[in-house]
Amino acid sequence: METGGNSLSSGPDGVKRKVFYFYDPEVGNYYYGQGHPMKPHRMRMTHALLAHYGLLQNMHVLKPIPARDKDLCRFHADDYVSFLRGITPETQQDQMRQLKRFNVGEDCPVFDGLYSFCQTYAGGSVGGAVKLNHGSCDIAINWAGGLHHAKKCEASGFCYVNDIVLAILELLKVHERVLYVDIDIHHGDGVEEAFYTTDRVMTVSFHKFGDYFPGTGDVRDIGHGSGKYYSLNVPLDDGIDDESYQSLFKPIMGKVMEVFRPGAVVLQCGADSLSGDRLGCFNLSIKGHAECVRYMRSFNVPLLLLGGGGYTIRNVARCWCYETGVALGTEIEDKMPQHEYYEYFGPDYTLHVAPSNMENKNSRAILDDIRAKLLENLSKLQHAPSVPFQERPPDTDLPEADEDQYNENERWDAETEMEVDEQRMPLYGRVKRELLEPEHKDVAIVREGVDMDATFKEAALSKVTKPNSASMDEKPNGSEQGNSDRPSEEHSNMIL
Repeated sequence: METGGNSLSSGPDGVKRKVFYFYDPEVGNYYYGQGHPMKPHRMRMTHALLAHYGLLQNMHVLKPIPARDKDLCRFHADDYVSFLRGITPETQQDQMRQLKRFNVGEDCPVFDGLYSFCQTYAGGSVGGAVKLNHGSCDIAINWAGGLHHAKKCEASGFCYVNDIVLAILELLKVHERVLYVDIDIHHGDGVEEAFYTTDRVMTVSFHKFGDYFPGTGDVRDIGHGSGKYYSLNVPLDDGIDDESYQSLFKPIMGKVMEVFRPGAVVLQCGADSLSGDRLGCFNLSIKGHAECVRYMRSFNVPLLLLGGGGYTIRNVARCWCYETGVALGTEIEDKMPQHEYYEYFGPDYTLHVAPSNMENKNSRAILDDIRAKLLENLSKLQHAPSVPFQERPPDTDLPEADEDQYNENERWDAETEMEVDEQRMPLYGRVKRELLEPEHKDVAIVREGVDMDATFKEAALSKVTKPNSASMDEKPNGSEQGNSDRPSEEHSNMIL
């Protein structure tokens, strides 16, 4: 077998893909707080599965270089980034006005190492975009990213920095058109809002719509100005299953790829759309969810895979492990190998879980109507827009460190966590380790957009405001450590 990053071939889409996978072993140490449904520990669990299934040896494994202030400020306001950099649990009581102004405190709490966490997950997404731009890989993966609710000047839905917008801005340096696809159960409002008035980025979001966070994403929200018809929203109801989901996803995305012809695709793979999610209400299987990855991979366009929501963390790890296999073009067996988090996956200890028998409230007639409306909107796009560059912006200087460069004899050990880049300051004392802790409808069409670099002035985006939003497990064998297996009341309507 060829190693060093060349993926396996399989099926009709059997072309090899070079895959870069971004992972920082410290990311699982960050802790949103007792009772909060967002648990970065899920990334460590995912990584353990990748190691023990033998998938790491078929990818280039990179530790992301943390995003710098100037990188984050390509989208976010300077004062917001400065606030994130300076706020700590010890000082937050003295900054109540700032906390309220930037929507930090409840759903988006202040925790130890908050800014380092933002730098890490954003660094992985921007780093993936850089590698794709350079042609170093065909697919880049950052499961720590995908935090799609963050706005230019505020946190939202467990998201502080919008790594997706930053990655898309990086991709726009090379590609005239970038496609964003979101299969999280929650509407990808932060990304849609950022690119609502440009035809260089098309956003497509499949999400629960109704009395559900963030309340945006009506099928009638289609973009504005130059961006009219470049925002697609697929509003869904409770209990949607694999067959119903794919009856929309494939026809719509097939037409999008035909009409928009993107140079690169960003796919946000939020796992809260899986059956049995702690905060979700869909009924997708892992294979049904992964079919979206398989389908977008089949177009052989540079692809950035990101994480997102997902609050039943044993299923999140299962899903992203399986989807990594899909990216590589290899099928992995259902029987789970022994590893350090094996007890989380009992009593069956399998990769896949059966969907429930919950009612599918998405009738055939409703789905047909949604599909017809969206395909009609796409028919109004006569051709893919052409965007002339006056001057190509410089590449972002994020020299991701390949762990192979540290010591060729110390590859990822299936029994231990990777330890690399000793030059980076450790977070001990600043980051609490999570020791397997238990786990409106009508919205104004005024959006807060990206203030792009001068090179992108022809696609300048609106700088407006949007209503505040709020949003984003479990112990071995499915029970929570703590007093309840349900999320605390203050998080019951939140989300990625």
